[in-house]
Amino acid sequence: MAEDLPHAGRLDGRVHRLPVRIYYEDTDFSGLVYHANYLRYFERGRSDFLRLAGIAHSDLLAGDPPLAFAINHIGLDFLRAARIDDALVVATTYDHIRGPRLLIAQTIWREETKIATAEVEACCIGLDGRPRRPPALLLQRLKPFLEP
Repeated sequence: MAEDLPHAGRLDGRVHRLPVRIYYEDTDFSGLVYHANYLRYFERGRSDFLRLAGIAHSDLLAGDPPLAFAINHIGLDFLRAARIDDALVVATTYDHIRGPRLLIAQTIWREETKIATAEVEACCIGLDGRPRRPPALLLQRLKPFLEP
């Protein structure tokens, strides 16, 4: 596992925590975070979780067969507004793997305040777009983090 990637957040038991600072470019004309940017923060959380678990997207693409992830479903709840200069934390858990599907829960926090939540279903796919079982290495590296 990648231990020395401070820019990728940290693993805390099953939970990955990624700090995110809100900049002017993240906001809309009202000074609030533009809604689509939450999807970016959630994506960073999922990707950096995998990176710290020792799974790089580039390695999956270079594998035989080459693999990637596609999002099948994402359910978002926007609970509070985030604003410029806010220091947020994206909390991510990989909960289950069922065949090619990975079920992921995510929450964005501002200190003790829950800002947004996401329930994500990602699918491991080949470059032809068809579902594929995740490689053994990915299953092995994620196993300690899945719900018992």
